[in-house]
Amino acid sequence: MVSKILKGLAGILVLLLVLGLVIYIASGPEQPPADSASASWLEPGLHSVGQAEYVFVDDTRPTDENRGFPGSPDRTLPTTIWYPENMEGEHPLIIHSHGIMSSRSELNYMAENLASNGYVVAATDYPLTNGGTAGGANAADVVNQPADVSFLIDSVIALSADRKPFAGSIDADRIGITGLSLGGLTTSLTAYHPRWREPRIKAAVSIAGPSAVFSKRFYRTTDIPFLMIAGTSDALIDHRSNAAVIPERIDNGALVSIDGGSHLGFIGMSEPFFRFMDNPDTVGCQGVLSILDEDPEDMFLTMGSEAEGVVNDPDAPGVCENLPPPKASHPGRQQMITQIAVLSFFESIFGETEDDRSAARDQLENSLALDFEEASFQK
Repeated sequence: MVSKILKGLAGILVLLLVLGLVIYIASGPEQPPADSASASWLEPGLHSVGQAEYVFVDDTRPTDENRGFPGSPDRTLPTTIWYPENMEGEHPLIIHSHGIMSSRSELNYMAENLASNGYVVAATDYPLTNGGTAGGANAADVVNQPADVSFLIDSVIALSADRKPFAGSIDADRIGITGLSLGGLTTSLTAYHPRWREPRIKAAVSIAGPSAVFSKRFYRTTDIPFLMIAGTSDALIDHRSNAAVIPERIDNGALVSIDGGSHLGFIGMSEPFFRFMDNPDTVGCQGVLSILDEDPEDMFLTMGSEAEGVVNDPDAPGVCENLPPPKASHPGRQQMITQIAVLSFFESIFGETEDDRSAARDQLENSLALDFEEASFQK
């Protein structure tokens, strides 16, 4: 009798597993047409990808105390480096900055894709804004992160032959930065801030980064290419105030909008874990609002003056001000668009030949929107 019951339960379990697998496959993101230009840009590059872990310590700058938890006399930066294996020559370097309450592995799909195409990518857990911060992540520490980016560039370039995981070297003329959310704000500060900017940066990508406080004046410190990638259903960082304004404020700026894209949809873990949610930003808002100070807009006052192009926009919605958020598009599609946009953007600038750069520009400016109906490009 017990044997029959166990066999019956096993049969039900197998049926449930098969049913779950069918639902998982059926709910997967729709791929672009197999013969499309975008399909080829989704394929991994020519190189297998390696990954190495480091802890870089900047002993020239302290880490502040945080909500009663003691600070430190230095800035400790646990860092992951993704790199192309067995590839000689000079590599472009990309530094990625994570969002509030997140980690250096948040956009692993982007990092791995870039590395397979010959890039070296480094990302760190910032001391006071990562998800494991004692006392809770503190967005105000973003003002210290541009200097962290500069230190990371120095640290990767300075790796000795016996410590360097990749063959070849870093091309100092091909250094770019990316960032998500608060990391996107870090990207803007690192690229443009009149006092904090890193002059070695040649191209920058902000993914759903806050930018409403930056006027056209702020972006006049450099003419490097800049790309914003953002979703129209983002509940944390309002698309209209922070993303749609980019083409008119940055002379060499461009915008890839994802119709229905959410804030959390950019994060690697959202596919497949948030696949079945109307909009995962409802979860994100609960977490972010729990660690923000009473008036998070005060943070922007520490970033500069009106003369430097930092101007509070009273009409811009605050973080998670407009809830509930509209329905989001499939996070898998959102990440495909992001992966292609980031790679084609950097290749349009750092590509080895003019033919390579031209093909990348065409992919970014034309083919992406042709192959993904929810994507649009504005320059």
